Amino acid sequence: MTLTTPEASCEVKISKEVEKRRSVIRPINERIARLREESVNAQVKVSLERAKLITEFYKSDIPKGKSIPVQRALAFKYLMERVSLPIEEGQLIVGLRGTGVKEVPTYPEICVHSLEDLEILDKRKNMPYKVDEETKEFYEREAIPFWRGRAMRDIIFESLPEEWIDAYEAGVWTEFMEQRAPGHTAGGERIFRMGVLDIKEQIRRKMESLDPSDPEYYEKMEELKAMDIVADAIMIYARRYAEKLEQMAKEEKDPERKKELEQMAEICRWVPAHAPRTFWEALQHYWFVHVGVTYETNPWDSFNPGRIDQHLYPFYKRDIEEGRLTRERAKELLQAFWLKFNNQPAVPKVGVTAEESFTYNDFSKLNLGGLTKDGKDGVNELSYLILEVLDEMRTLQPNTAVLISEKNPDSFLIKALKVVGPGFGEPPFFNFDGVIVKMLRQGKSLEDARTSGVSGCVESGSFGKECYILTGYFNLPKILEITLNNGVDPRTGKKIGLETGDPREFKSFEDLWNAFIKQVKYFLDIKMKGNDIIEALYAKYLPVPFLSLWIDDCVEKAKDYNAGGARYNTQYIQVVGLGTITDSLAAIKYHVFEKGTVSMSELLDALSKNFEGYEFLREILRNPDKTPKFGNDDDYADSIAKEVVDRIVELIESYPRSPVRKASRRAYFLPTTVHVYFGKVTGATPDGRVAGFPVSEGISPVQGMDRRGIAAVFRSVAKCDWDKTGGALLNQKLTPDIFDNEENLRKLAQLIRAFFRLGGHHVQFNVVSAELLREAQRRPQDFQDLMVRVAGYSDYFVNLPKGLQDEIIERTEHKSL
Repeated sequence: MTLTTPEASCEVKISKEVEKRRSVIRPINERIARLREESVNAQVKVSLERAKLITEFYKSDIPKGKSIPVQRALAFKYLMERVSLPIEEGQLIVGLRGTGVKEVPTYPEICVHSLEDLEILDKRKNMPYKVDEETKEFYEREAIPFWRGRAMRDIIFESLPEEWIDAYEAGVWTEFMEQRAPGHTAGGERIFRMGVLDIKEQIRRKMESLDPSDPEYYEKMEELKAMDIVADAIMIYARRYAEKLEQMAKEEKDPERKKELEQMAEICRWVPAHAPRTFWEALQHYWFVHVGVTYETNPWDSFNPGRIDQHLYPFYKRDIEEGRLTRERAKELLQAFWLKFNNQPAVPKVGVTAEESFTYNDFSKLNLGGLTKDGKDGVNELSYLILEVLDEMRTLQPNTAVLISEKNPDSFLIKALKVVGPGFGEPPFFNFDGVIVKMLRQGKSLEDARTSGVSGCVESGSFGKECYILTGYFNLPKILEITLNNGVDPRTGKKIGLETGDPREFKSFEDLWNAFIKQVKYFLDIKMKGNDIIEALYAKYLPVPFLSLWIDDCVEKAKDYNAGGARYNTQYIQVVGLGTITDSLAAIKYHVFEKGTVSMSELLDALSKNFEGYEFLREILRNPDKTPKFGNDDDYADSIAKEVVDRIVELIESYPRSPVRKASRRAYFLPTTVHVYFGKVTGATPDGRVAGFPVSEGISPVQGMDRRGIAAVFRSVAKCDWDKTGGALLNQKLTPDIFDNEENLRKLAQLIRAFFRLGGHHVQFNVVSAELLREAQRRPQDFQDLMVRVAGYSDYFVNLPKGLQDEIIERTEHKSL
């Protein structure tokens, strides 16, 4: 008789899971396999070239006497005339922001890195950016002396009031645009139906129609001049590539590659000057736009092509019908296109900005499915083909989004779930009918709502027509901590909030709730003032004439994207910690004011001591059988979550439109990786969480507290009205064996549909066991390719900081549907 120890049983389980993951790796052709290997294995480096050129430009006489928009346009032209033209061997799409694969430029006019920053980037254990000596020397000798005080980050922090800085340093919020420019937008039809020459003609007509008596005549004319300059600049960039490809073709010995190079040169002679005519041209045309947008600034988050299956389908269909393209060649072109995204990691981030988004991922999100502009099923043959590409490529970037409408077939949803099954975290699922409701509620037209989608993590927007800027993350558990300390941040001892009363004297839960909401309102007042200051600074000092070319109404209004030129303008605050704040408030209401399990004084003492000496109380607070917890279909806790969402949204939307862009104020509920940072700066909380541990992420229940299955989580989450928000992120973890049979896939598909009918916005799945993740922590060298879902993106597990790894492991692992 052979006895199997628990340890041996666990090892067998892990081995089976690893083997299962590896057995589903899909075949790709030799070219793509070679390009993928180069992309995946390339070391991420800082490229000095852009910083050197932009500094050189601004030190020269060229910008002197020019308006800021024209300066920015001429700087872009200076780059397009001089940047390197790397071409990966065997690639079919050209253009790369940087000097080579995964070589990342910096943007000193936005954030000038210190020598200490560069050293940290170079030496840090997780996700380093290698920095060579030449770069360090250039920064010390030229970049830092020239840009210090001129960079947007410096200007921003010099312009913000002291109370804003205090709250920022306490961890009440972060600020997206302290190191990266406004972005978080996506292309629409305009990119795929217009060439640069068409846009130049629009600019010319608009210039002729301007009224000299208009008080804004000069500003509008300068913006149009800037747009015209950048239009010429991107054509120069494409022409340079055409000339290089022609030269390479002359020198190429392989006749097949020689023909490809000649075709690529012809394509670069046509696009982006003209609107694309073929599938290959459409991919290259978009990519020139993408590289231009990301060279101009480092937008948060990276630009993306939006509803890519619908944009590309007419080209695909026509090429197939006319014999220019086969399905396999289309897939190869898409795979080559896929790797272009993976070869452009996120711009290096430091300090709090790195904490809130600790990843190489640049968040370009390709949207599939949904509806057409006339309200019909938007799934087409290309939707399935792109899912195949996603399944076969399994790279860090690009991200995807599967948009599910009631009109989409189950076959599309199940096909996407089969891609999820092997466990690399893609794709996530979105309620597209809910996205339309959100857009209509915000005042978009029906057609613009139907052509909307999601970008970044889970954020809804009108593609190609909206400037929806994310301003920063907002730490609800921290605000409760400040409330419980009568306006004082216990970590620093500094009074940064209102004096809302000693909680020991509160007579009811309503007293606590009212004090908490007063603190939220107080901090929102400060945050909104800061948002408006930062928005005005970017509108004035950092216009983006190239991005403005591709967003509807910017040319027609003669206004920059950063200054209100887009058709729709929105300003978002990202709310974090819903599970933690809900469970904390529920614990106080239940145990202090209703059951009398603990007095407020005792609870505050326990929190101040991080539960040392109060271990029994902590176990009561953490136990879902003894304390109501969000995520278990328990109305006691869920009603508090609903009230939190309703009040936060109401408060945010109560502010008038922003003064510069006239942007409406909206709320998102998502974390990226900031829930880990917010946990570091937030003390122990009444739900039993100890100081320093991550707060809950997105709208997910507190890690490990959802004990009644995924359907109960869906019901809890759906009790909140997400149509009032721009989006909300829900992570769920499932055991791999759930995906072993078709019946489970059908059940999961119907669960997702039911969740969306109830009003859920989004769900994504980690299909991985906690045992495998713990083993990967112990032996990271053996799990370099293990990818997991973090927040609105996937990442390599072993690259994540340990605190984030632990948080992912702690998430509840649902073993059945």
